[in-house]
Amino acid sequence: MPRERASRRLAADAGLIAVALAFALPLAWVLLSSVDAHPDLKVKVPDGFTFGNFDAVLTPDIVYTPLLNSLILCGGATALTVVCAALAAYPLSRFRSRLNRPFLLTILFATSLPITAIMVPVYALFVRVNLIDTLQGTFFFFAASQLPFAIWLMKNFMDGVPKELEEAAWTDGASSFQSLVRIVLPLMGPGLAVVTVFSFVMMWGNFFVPFMLLLTPDQMPASVSINEFFGNRGMVAYGQLAAFSVIYSTPVILLYVLVARRLGGGFALGGAVKG
Repeated sequence: MPRERASRRLAADAGLIAVALAFALPLAWVLLSSVDAHPDLKVKVPDGFTFGNFDAVLTPDIVYTPLLNSLILCGGATALTVVCAALAAYPLSRFRSRLNRPFLLTILFATSLPITAIMVPVYALFVRVNLIDTLQGTFFFFAASQLPFAIWLMKNFMDGVPKELEEAAWTDGASSFQSLVRIVLPLMGPGLAVVTVFSFVMMWGNFFVPFMLLLTPDQMPASVSINEFFGNRGMVAYGQLAAFSVIYSTPVILLYVLVARRLGGGFALGGAVKG
């Protein structure tokens, strides 16, 4: 038995190492190629250290404008998604109704729909209502596309906050909206962090939606402008592509660092419920 357990543990460790390498090698290529004077598709130590790749991409057309568009689209749509998800999840979590389960199942079904399956009717709708090639149209579609899963996540986190805390606030004259803002949301900080990070990351890396709904180059986000590094005849500017990828990943890393403490913590109940 001890040998069998040891062999199983060894096999599990080997599998985890293989998975870790599958993620680590592409990251190593991005970091090394971004400072390599002669990069290619191989993961290797730079034979000529340079920051020229960053200098080449740090221009308004390549980095600054697309990143600003991405921050406006994804940051604003994430804030709207979190607010709407909290308002929609609260009655689902706190009030019992025969429609709760069918509504949640409908939300779960909506999360499984591939985005490519609805883009054709969405494109036709946007053309008819004059929202095609507008940041506000893409903004609202981003929020709507992430809202179903955000509601599902938010509702599950709200279920973990004791209702007795709200009942005490209601006794003191607080409304349902006040108890949501002042009691439920502060106590479910990890849930808000998860929904925020998940929504932002899914929007930040989305190529297909802005590629279909936006036409003007000045309005393209960074997820679409990265396509400019791939030439028509298979030529790729590997060094500039890697440098752009490092810059493009920075906002996501910063967001995770900002909410890392909230992700690692539990619900801040702190003995508020007794007896």
